[in-house]
Amino acid sequence: MRLNQLDPGGGGGAGPQGDLVVTQTDLAAVGDAAFKLRHRLGTDGDHAKASTHEAASSLKKDFALGAALSTVADKWHDQVGTLLDACAHISNHLDYTQKAHAGDEHWIATQFKFAQLDKGFEERAQY
Repeated sequence: MRLNQLDPGGGGGAGPQGDLVVTQTDLAAVGDAAFKLRHRLGTDGDHAKASTHEAASSLKKDFALGAALSTVADKWHDQVGTLLDACAHISNHLDYTQKAHAGDEHWIATQFKFAQLDKGFEERAQY
């Protein structure tokens, strides 16, 4: 069975009017939390990496576990880097979104003002 399009009978969800409401304050709070998480994760993640590498170096002399622990430390560092990138992306994107939507709001409000101005001229032309 192959579905090429949505049933025109109105199926498929809520339609164009959703119920999601996000305020600028909400966006700013999430972006700020992502920024703070990135800072804290960077500091704490580096501390864990250094400690694990130090333990791995000590264990390499006498145990095979040392090499495995060193591999874990490297993988940890890669994963922390991925999380740091994700937090930065979230923070930056929400900052951008907040600014972009503020600009959109201004443009829409201006368009409504112009539409009302034109409407006033149309009404006077009829007289």
